[in-house]
Amino acid sequence: MAAERAGKAARRLRVTWIRSTIGHKAGARGTIQALGLHRLHQTVEVADTPENRGMLRRVAFLLKVEEPAAAPATEGGSAK
Repeated sequence: MAAERAGKAARRLRVTWIRSTIGHKAGARGTIQALGLHRLHQTVEVADTPENRGMLRRVAFLLKVEEPAAAPATEGGSAK
């Protein structure tokens, strides 16, 4: 059960702020700030948790959300 939680906690979501909060309620502005976004077109990665999913759903019309591609595994050679 702990391994299952650890696997889910390791998942990340890439969140980009694409629309202004001008004219929107203070709750939307607060949610954007709580996600760690400070300026328009800024991108952050947040943990894929139910709490963050709820925040993303609340302001989905202001954001672009995507799952980052997994980094390709490099073979154990030396860097040149």
